Amino acid sequence: MPILFFTEDVDFAFAKTQETSQWIETAITDYECRLAEEQDLNFIFCSDAHLHKINVEYLNHDTLTDIITFDQAEYEGEIAGDIFISVERVAENAEEFGVSFEQELNRVIIHGVLHLLGLGDKTPEQEKEMRKAENYYLGKIKTD
Repeated sequence: MPILFFTEDVDFAFAKTQETSQWIETAITDYECRLAEEQDLNFIFCSDAHLHKINVEYLNHDTLTDIITFDQAEYEGEIAGDIFISVERVAENAEEFGVSFEQELNRVIIHGVLHLLGLGDKTPEQEKEMRKAENYYLGKIKTD
């Protein structure tokens, strides 16, 4: 099924849907997975307030975050889910890290995909592996 891009509670236009979808599909293939046949992979770009509400309601975390990933895949080897991304948090993090908004957005997008592919980031070792994978895939997409 397709990779889809939506907005919720923000005025944000994501223009690079085809290029980004192909980039994501490369990562999925590299991890020997495939897009689920009966489900979608949805990216929902939203506000801090919207993502905070989800964080409190579903994860019981009363904090701001840049991304929340919900795995919806029914079968092993398939990828499907909902990835919520706060564009406000991405913009703030881009400024803090001294990178472009597009680069930070791509990092967060691939971060969510990597979670669905089985990578974690709870331990220092997992976090190191996640950063390595993020950097690898960031090197595979053209940015402005």
